Amino acid sequence: MDPPAQNTSLQRLQNVEKRIVRVLELAGGVMEELANPAGPRKEFVNNHCSEFMQFIKDIQVTLRDEIKSACEYRPFEKCDYSSRITNELCCKKLEYMISKLDGMKQTIDDYQVKMEDS
Repeated sequence: MDPPAQNTSLQRLQNVEKRIVRVLELAGGVMEELANPAGPRKEFVNNHCSEFMQFIKDIQVTLRDEIKSACEYRPFEKCDYSSRITNELCCKKLEYMISKLDGMKQTIDDYQVKMEDS
C-alpha cells in the first residue's frame, strides 16, 4: 500500500480505539447510574445506552471495512518466489538423478570389465 493509504487506515483504527474508550466510559456511566441509591434516571440510562449501541455499530462497520481492505491487499501476488523454489527443487532432483545414473553406469562398466577378464 502507498503511505497515504496506510496513514488513512491507521487514523481510522486510532479513531476506533477512541470510540472503544468512549464505549467503556458510557458503560461505566450506566453502571454508576444503576448503582445510584436514589435509583437510576431513565433518560440518562436510555441516552447512554443509545449512544453505546451507536458507537458499537460504528466500530463494527469500521473494523469490518479495515479487515476487508487488509484481506484484499496482496503484496506478494506478483512474486516469483514459488516459481524459483520449484525450479531449484527440480534442479536438485536432476542432480540426484544424474548421480544415480552415474552410479549405474559405473556398475555396468565394472560388470563389463569383469566379463572381459573372465
